[in-house]
Amino acid sequence: MCGICGLVRTAGGAAFSRGLVAGMCRTIVHRGPDDEGVYVDDRAGLGNRRLSIIDVEGGHQPLSNEDGSVWITYNGEAYNFAEIRDDLGSRGHAFTTRSDTETIVHAFEEWGVPAFIEPFRGMFAFALWDKRTETLLLMRDRIGIKPLYYTLLPDRTLVFGSELKTILAHPGVRREVEPAALDLYLTLEYVPAPYSMFKDIFKLPAGHFLTWKDGRIEVKKYWDLEPNPHPDKPVSLAAVKDELYALLRESVKLRLVSDVPLGAFLSGGIDSSAVVGLMRELGAEPLRTFSIGFKDRTYNELAHARRIAERFHTEHEEFVLEPRALELTEKLVRHLDEPLGDFSIFPTYLVSEMARRRVTVALSGDGGDELFAGYEHYQAQRMALLPGAAAAARAVGTVTGRMRPSKKKKGAWNKLRRFAQAFDHDAGHRHLRWMMFLSEGMKRELYGPAFQSAVGGIGPVRGREPFPGHFAAMNGFDALTGELYLDLKTYLVDDIMVKVDRMSMAASLEAREPLLDHKLVEFAFRLPGDLKLHGSTTKWIFKKTLERLLPRETLTRKKEGFSIPIKHWLAVELRDLMEGTLSEKRVREGGWFEYAPIRRMIDAHAAGRENYSHQLWALLVFEIWRENYL
Repeated sequence: MCGICGLVRTAGGAAFSRGLVAGMCRTIVHRGPDDEGVYVDDRAGLGNRRLSIIDVEGGHQPLSNEDGSVWITYNGEAYNFAEIRDDLGSRGHAFTTRSDTETIVHAFEEWGVPAFIEPFRGMFAFALWDKRTETLLLMRDRIGIKPLYYTLLPDRTLVFGSELKTILAHPGVRREVEPAALDLYLTLEYVPAPYSMFKDIFKLPAGHFLTWKDGRIEVKKYWDLEPNPHPDKPVSLAAVKDELYALLRESVKLRLVSDVPLGAFLSGGIDSSAVVGLMRELGAEPLRTFSIGFKDRTYNELAHARRIAERFHTEHEEFVLEPRALELTEKLVRHLDEPLGDFSIFPTYLVSEMARRRVTVALSGDGGDELFAGYEHYQAQRMALLPGAAAAARAVGTVTGRMRPSKKKKGAWNKLRRFAQAFDHDAGHRHLRWMMFLSEGMKRELYGPAFQSAVGGIGPVRGREPFPGHFAAMNGFDALTGELYLDLKTYLVDDIMVKVDRMSMAASLEAREPLLDHKLVEFAFRLPGDLKLHGSTTKWIFKKTLERLLPRETLTRKKEGFSIPIKHWLAVELRDLMEGTLSEKRVREGGWFEYAPIRRMIDAHAAGRENYSHQLWALLVFEIWRENYL
């Protein structure tokens, strides 16, 4: 696991300054504390910071093929690289290391773009410089587990990196907010690809590759999910469960490949418990597990995690997160590079920091909800189709408007209000509303005139890139699986994976996601939606499949989610931070927002009349980010 960076230019001449590339590398030392490598010639410069996992002694990067005509800087893990290397060896390719990185280079030589990536299973983002054709290739894994940013400067120089910090280290890169990205962030709490929060700097979308030649770039998709070509074919439940279990087992087995110690995050929920159970079944030893808890019992799942740890005889460690941990706010915002409103960055970082004291690699249970319909909004979408749902929603909206928000993790007030608000949208876009946190009405009050003008006025985000393409692709699936597709392409990759990558890498820990193996994902998306949401039961087929592994209590327990008591902390322990960061002076200096609606939200939240934790936290993170990066 590593961090990568580099640049390529049209004009020849003297080699790039190694100091420039090394300076870009220094911004991501946390991603690769074990080694640094720089390659430069007259056209390209490649940098790498390495966290040594496979071939610890021999996997120095950047590395090349036999004659030095193709160079690569690579971030990720190709779990099945050994069998591909054997195949390439039989075709005459010579290897000097045991690393998956070198296997990528020779596969590129043998099969070309994009066919060479087809046999690889794993997570990756890499840059490959072909000196023979003077072409740079950037490629990102199918699901988008590993990040990759790029920008094209006015002189046609392409600058790229694992994090925005690497690109910002280049003296020719401007730091200017992209208004469309800011609007999307405040709406969704994350910035969807291809945007970044900086104007003219972009994320390479998951499952895409970019080619640069003679100063021109082209971005193409090489992988996507396809609907089941035979949706009406009868399904054997027993056969589905057996195949799903086999794929889960294989996916975990692949991710046990490591030359360094590994463990697992364990929340006590079904996803992380399944990963830990399969690790034990596959003989992982020692099996170390790590959990985060809270003093507030409505947020604390440590007892559930402890029971799973005892069942599978793991070496288990726990940490209780308290409000003072939010002193980490500025540090973690810097690691994010761009604003992310997901509260769970804190437990994710702290459990990663705890795990890193014992292991270098940790498996996680991320992805199960997007594959098998684990979120409540899938249930809400189905309820919305029932006769009389719209009238019921209006009545609910009237009632919840008079109620005070609950202090519990998931109060009925918030659930019911969000259900009612979704009926402000047509049926085809209610799913997106359940994933939104700032209404058009709130935007009209909050956004300053210049901001409103810059985004072309207040309007629905569904009409903006990348959503039209995703909505079009959803139509090929059944209704439920289409919703899963939307979440996989947006929320999962641009919120969950960003959070896990940045927070684990901030602790120099490699996180692996077995439930996001692309073969497993493809299988899940070929299954009918009613096997995932069966009646009102979420993740039904996943739970039925895991009856052979997990206790009934774990399979039937209500989903909790990985969150923190932020609504209480903002009103009490973090009140001073919020007041100072969102002061009238600072908000007016920023020039993006009107202060009056922010003041009203702070007062109402602090008094317990409303729960504005999502909106206030998103604004707070943006203001901290703005002062750090602009």
